[in-house]
Amino acid sequence: MRIGIPLAAAACALWLAAQQDTPEAQKNPLAGDNAAIAGGRALFQQACQACHGDEARGDRAPALTGVLRRGSADGEIFVNIRTGIRGSQMPPFAKLSADEVWQLVSYLRSLGAPPPSSDTNRPANVTAVTFERLRRAAAEPRNWLTYWGDYSGRHYSPLRQIETANVHLLQAQWALQLPGDSIIEAVPVVVDGVMFITRPPGEVMALDAATGRRIWSYQRAQKKVNPYESNRVNRGVAVLGQRIYFGTLDAALVALDARTGKPLWETQVADTLEGYSITSAPLAIGGKIITGVAGGEYGIRGFIDAYDAATGKRLWRFYTAPGPDEFGNDTWAGDSWQRGGSPTWLTGSYDPELDTIYWPVGNPGPDANGDVRRGDNLFSCSVVALDAATGQRKWHYQFTPNDTHDWDSTEALVLVDRVWHGRRRALLLHADRNGVFYVLDRASGKFLSATPYVRVSWVSGWDRAGRPIAKPGWRATPEGAIVFPALIGGTNFQAPSYSPLTGWMYVAYHDGGGWFSSGPAPFEHGRQYWGSGGAGPFEGAPPGTRDSQGIAALDPETGAVQWKHEFASVSLQAGVLATAGGVVFAGSADGDFLALDAHSGSELWHFNAGAEVTSSPMSYAADGRQYVSISSAGVLYSFALPR
Repeated sequence: MRIGIPLAAAACALWLAAQQDTPEAQKNPLAGDNAAIAGGRALFQQACQACHGDEARGDRAPALTGVLRRGSADGEIFVNIRTGIRGSQMPPFAKLSADEVWQLVSYLRSLGAPPPSSDTNRPANVTAVTFERLRRAAAEPRNWLTYWGDYSGRHYSPLRQIETANVHLLQAQWALQLPGDSIIEAVPVVVDGVMFITRPPGEVMALDAATGRRIWSYQRAQKKVNPYESNRVNRGVAVLGQRIYFGTLDAALVALDARTGKPLWETQVADTLEGYSITSAPLAIGGKIITGVAGGEYGIRGFIDAYDAATGKRLWRFYTAPGPDEFGNDTWAGDSWQRGGSPTWLTGSYDPELDTIYWPVGNPGPDANGDVRRGDNLFSCSVVALDAATGQRKWHYQFTPNDTHDWDSTEALVLVDRVWHGRRRALLLHADRNGVFYVLDRASGKFLSATPYVRVSWVSGWDRAGRPIAKPGWRATPEGAIVFPALIGGTNFQAPSYSPLTGWMYVAYHDGGGWFSSGPAPFEHGRQYWGSGGAGPFEGAPPGTRDSQGIAALDPETGAVQWKHEFASVSLQAGVLATAGGVVFAGSADGDFLALDAHSGSELWHFNAGAEVTSSPMSYAADGRQYVSISSAGVLYSFALPR
């Protein structure tokens, strides 16, 4: 039986007049109507109460009173009811008529779900983060000012309140649900007690770092959605001055007022219908915001951009699949550079003294068929060192020429000043997805060493210039080939961490092989462009061997593994954090968040979050107290010692 009240002609006209350009902008034509509220209550009891509880106070599903995380505007609630919420257990109620849905909205409003306004937010007390503060981020250990913590990419905390002797006392201090339509991979930024965090597909929030209490939030709906879109994640923000910058899934760069969350400007970086998106935090240097793009599986042409921080105007662009008359174009057969992939989706590092940006570059396109793009395919699977002022290439190093395994080199580029082989040097450390740990001179790009840290079967050594000497049968073929490491790689994009206390780099690793085959590579704009007959794990590892995964400590002096702490199952979503307290924090696919001894790898403490840990830990201090923060599934946790 249909429950509700018919819309009168006047109400119908009011409804039409109230509609705007998007469904989310619609206003409820039945707002405040007592009959509509009564009809909505009856509908709610029939269709919604079993999950959302009596009077929408919450049960198996969230409460629907107060400010709604999924959108509190009339039209946003309307759309969520009619179409459901992707990635959750909320189904679509498409059989309800428009007036019935508006009755439900009216009922929820009567329970105290107010429409969003500036009154639901409050200003954040954010001091200006100058370029000088970013340069000297290590002098502010209480803060976490960039995606990596500082420009060096070390992902290391100088805080030492939490140490090996007391970490077993660590307790969760607050937890914040961040429901979205994908997993949380973001690393928070903390500025003087204010935490900035993102959740997919396009929300930025400012929180009180000591309590997790929301200060403000900004929600941006996608203007376009590629029907073949994948990787619906956002890994965080950049901060400069009193502004927050983040990228969107439809490939725009957005600036917000860090105090209020109000948008200041938006620049369209690329066309998402061609496969482009932005999934990682930008890098703020001087008056510029640097961003890369995702889309390596869609036949895009990758690039790195710089934008004016004040206006959003593009200042320069460096193509990672070079065109005619550009250096490296001759490494692509024919016009294959036009679909060359080479995405730039993970945040780079920066050396202020050399004024050089170091950016990691992903796989060539198509992923598995190297025959249609013969040559080295620069600058895929490389690091490029760019002049920050002009975007001009200073040097590059390619880790895997003509890759056919999807071994993106989009892993952290860690900048370290230390004695290496008896000489103090400016180094770049990089544990690549291809299973090899590299040491380069970051001033010149000179190759210094390469050492496998898991089993590799694709390379026998490197020549004096650092070019890999590939073994026969290392490429994907139509018949298929077994190659080490596997498709997920020896490591992946999650944060490693370098500790100046031990001089070691800590990485999440997977030691196993995979089966790779190539296939036809038809190209269609906006669709995935793999050129693959299949890729994945294989059965039948050599006798006496087995796959393993966990955390490993690597010594840059020798490349040797110092210790390994194994996990029961694979999680290359979770990163690593080393601290001055001699502790290494890491997460697992089993939902364990662990503290390990930095010198031995022995377990000191663990917390089970009940779901896979999918982000990298970070640390900050508020009110004189050190916290360690991590996300698991849709929850952000913050831990500290008891008072």
